[in-house]
Amino acid sequence: LVLELNQVIIPTYGTVPDQQNLHTPEWADFDDKPDSLFFSDGQRRIDFVLVYEDESKKMTHKRSDRKKQKRKRQVYESNLINNGLQLEATRSVLDEKLIFVKVHAPWEVLCTYAEVMHIKLPLQPSDLKTRDSAFNWFSRLFRVDENIIKPEQEFFTAPFQKEHLSNFYIQDKDTFFNPATRSRIVHFILSRVEYATKNNVKKFGINKLLDTGIYKAAFPLHDSSFRHPSTDPNCPSERYLLYREWAHPKNIFKLQPLDFIRKYYGEKIGIYFAWLGFYTDMLIIAAVVGVGCFLYGCLTKDNCTWSQEVCDPNIGGNIIMCPQCDKVCTYWNLTITCESSKKLCIFDSFGTLVFAVFMGIWVTLFLEFWKRRQAELEYEWDTVEYLEQEEQVRPEYEARCTHVVMNEITQQEEHVPYTACGKCIRMTFCTSAVFFWILLIIASVIGIIVYRLSVFLVFSATLPQHINGTEAIRKYLTPQTATSVTASLISFIIIMILNVIYEKVAILITDFELPRTQTDYENSLTTKMFLFQFVNYYSSCFYIAFFKGKFVGHPGKPVYWLGKYRNEECDPGGCLLELTTQLAIIVGGKAIWNNIQEVLLPWVKNLIGRYCAATRSEKAVPRWEQDYHLQPIGKLGLFYEYLEMVIQFGFVTLFVASFPLAPLLALINNMLEIRLDAWKLTTQFRRMVPQKAQDIGAWQPIMQGIAILAVVTNAMIIAFTSDMIPRLVYYWSFSVPPYGSHSSHTMKGYINSTLSIFNISDFKNASKPFSPWFGNQTTCRQVYRDLRYPPGHQHQYEHNIYYWHVIAAKLAFIIVMEHVIYFVKFIISYVIPDVSQKTKSKVKREKYLTQKLLHENDLKIVKKNMGKIADKIIKGVGSTFRPKAE
Repeated sequence: LVLELNQVIIPTYGTVPDQQNLHTPEWADFDDKPDSLFFSDGQRRIDFVLVYEDESKKMTHKRSDRKKQKRKRQVYESNLINNGLQLEATRSVLDEKLIFVKVHAPWEVLCTYAEVMHIKLPLQPSDLKTRDSAFNWFSRLFRVDENIIKPEQEFFTAPFQKEHLSNFYIQDKDTFFNPATRSRIVHFILSRVEYATKNNVKKFGINKLLDTGIYKAAFPLHDSSFRHPSTDPNCPSERYLLYREWAHPKNIFKLQPLDFIRKYYGEKIGIYFAWLGFYTDMLIIAAVVGVGCFLYGCLTKDNCTWSQEVCDPNIGGNIIMCPQCDKVCTYWNLTITCESSKKLCIFDSFGTLVFAVFMGIWVTLFLEFWKRRQAELEYEWDTVEYLEQEEQVRPEYEARCTHVVMNEITQQEEHVPYTACGKCIRMTFCTSAVFFWILLIIASVIGIIVYRLSVFLVFSATLPQHINGTEAIRKYLTPQTATSVTASLISFIIIMILNVIYEKVAILITDFELPRTQTDYENSLTTKMFLFQFVNYYSSCFYIAFFKGKFVGHPGKPVYWLGKYRNEECDPGGCLLELTTQLAIIVGGKAIWNNIQEVLLPWVKNLIGRYCAATRSEKAVPRWEQDYHLQPIGKLGLFYEYLEMVIQFGFVTLFVASFPLAPLLALINNMLEIRLDAWKLTTQFRRMVPQKAQDIGAWQPIMQGIAILAVVTNAMIIAFTSDMIPRLVYYWSFSVPPYGSHSSHTMKGYINSTLSIFNISDFKNASKPFSPWFGNQTTCRQVYRDLRYPPGHQHQYEHNIYYWHVIAAKLAFIIVMEHVIYFVKFIISYVIPDVSQKTKSKVKREKYLTQKLLHENDLKIVKKNMGKIADKIIKGVGSTFRPKAE
């Protein structure tokens, strides 16, 4: 919707209307009421605050630039007044250079723009009866006390229309539009009012004025201090209640007052905390099962036969392993890996398989039940038809609408910012830019791999290399461990650096793409950022899980990477433990980094600001100035909160087969995250402009994509990264005749059977170790289970029959596991409808009663008017056709 507003604008930057034609704000001194939310008259409520620095006191710009800025600001404020807003200016108490312009929207303006914006407002109290849940008594224990935060009264609502004003539930004009709605309407006007033209291009909107520094800030006010209630008896002190009953750490186990959050911050904030709370609740089930599987691994690790063989001095102690790199590496004893094999028994157990299958089903239950919960919130918060009715075109889009096209539906001309060819060029450029940055991440991952390959040689040469060593450092700090830990730390640092750079690039690309609405803008930016973050965070994990140690050849014929570096090999226990280490470092480091960025930085900035304002303790400071010294929320709002949680969701689901404790760690983190996010919103940041939101946007299909991919990744981790399938094949087929020598199925002899033998005389000069061979042994064993025929066999160093049995079992396992889980997911998705029957009935009844109410009222008016007309007609007829006798 393009509004044609009668405004005074500057024809060019050089010519300015006479100062007499410009309306200026009223000036008023601060009345020493720090908690006041009203103009100096105590009647008109402050709906928005604009802050600028007095141009006459600026010393950082040229005089001509200061004049231009002042003219633009004056014209902008004059146009705001022309559009019906009322402005009052007050000088700062703490800094005489700052001017605060308070904005008030009168009743007529609110009504006009409520109709323009299709805002839904109450018609009459709802008469729908709500059924108490069977678990209502239990949930009441964790709810906020209803005597402190009273439940919101439910109404039937409809898009506001001035001509039907009498139909709406108006008890008090001052409270009919709540503060959040008033702020939305004022921000809508602020975003569309013009302040200049240049070359016939209109310049408008508060965002551009903020970007150019003409205004320093623009924000709605908090209604009180978070530390104590407002001294104004008319103020409900909702911010104080939110801090006390929601954000305070003592409420960590309490349910969130979602309706109250929505009322104060708007639907967009409310839907985020509703989703985060629901996700956290569902993690409780996953965490319990994950801990159970972990405990099962701990209890059964002592019965892990293959680990016992590794640690047995008579078995593992007699197995000499081949060097893991060329020349500088030496031979080593298998018992060195005793500790890592014990740890691996905890994670690489039958419980891991059960947990991977469970998580494939859990993620489907989570997404399906969230859809139902989201549908309930859409009804309760009046966003069911939001996208079709309320959402407005972005001002940036409106400003570029210079091309005329024919609308296929209406068959009428409409203005668009670019032609079909122009749109294609924009999309091509944006897609190319995104792929370029993704390739840049892949290049950084390749750099980390090169680091691994080269540094492994250094660690292998410098760390103790005694074949029968008993040193503690050699026991715990192997070359593989040292390489893995340092590479993970470097990978984490690179991830954080690329994140900071790409954030700015993604915003520039999306701005150039010019989406039509704010929802389109956020969805486009979300897709770009997630594609980048997906590759950035998960690429190293995918490398370790599916590529490391898979293409290495054998000691006599190793595979070289880039023609120089010998490919990495896994530990004899596999790469599963290294994948767990990588996950722990990235997830843990990411959580610490995010908390520093999100909580500590705003707190420190606000602390410094308070100390810099030395006079703060000596003077009463008004509410608008207190809020100005808080941190701005940022243009992207909750985007990074969603991104952080969805990346965590990926770690919890994609690689859970390697780390069953991931849901528990995510649960603990999220319980803190909810309160930390609430704490910083209520105490450290200015109040956000309340915004509508129907759902969580593009994050929903992203999570559905992760859920589908998680089944594949976990099946492949169990099949190719863990050692479960080779062990099962050995137990059921190769431990007994005809391949084995044991009389019954057993895991004994597994280690000796799966480590291939290599003759040291077959080493090539390029890879032959410098260190001399000891004893009279002529063979060594391969580090990885490549399952090859021994030297002297007619097919020596070729894959044996055991290898092909294992490959067939792995492929069969992947196919069976995927099909079983996908079938169960399909059944669950079909059985659980996206919208509950109860919610459907509520929506239908509200529509019916709303239409009936509006129709009946219109009909009464028509009947009343028709009745008057009929009476006049009858009287007219009676006077015209009187009997002749009269």
